[in-house]
Amino acid sequence: MPAYDPDNIFAKLLRGEIPSTRVYEDDETLAFMDIMPRADGHLLVIPKTPCRNLLDASPAQIAAVMQTVQKLSHAVIKGLGADGVTVQQFNEAAGGQEVFHLHMHVLPRKEGDRLRPPGQMGDMDQIQAQAEKIRAALGRD
Repeated sequence: MPAYDPDNIFAKLLRGEIPSTRVYEDDETLAFMDIMPRADGHLLVIPKTPCRNLLDASPAQIAAVMQTVQKLSHAVIKGLGADGVTVQQFNEAAGGQEVFHLHMHVLPRKEGDRLRPPGQMGDMDQIQAQAEKIRAALGRD
């Protein structure tokens, strides 16, 4: 397996070298809005420590990420009125992974909606408004 690249975009985001719309953070994980959302409220959860993906992550990294994914899944349902949540995770290029830092996609879903195609920039004002609703829902836990 290739080595972890400390200059990947999520490592830069963790170091504050590039901006992000952060929604939740604890000692082990960070959740932030996807700037190319496939659904309204699409966010990403990453560990704060280096690992390429599920294949080289430690059990502790996986557990921390999944706890945050569950917390944020509840928050998007409360905050955005979603009917459900799709959680996605990709491993290595052949598996669809594009950023080689473990990350989980949390996609709020409403009955009958369709995911948007990948790679389309979202409206940053709308993304910020959705982030505020999710943050507010976290405060109601």
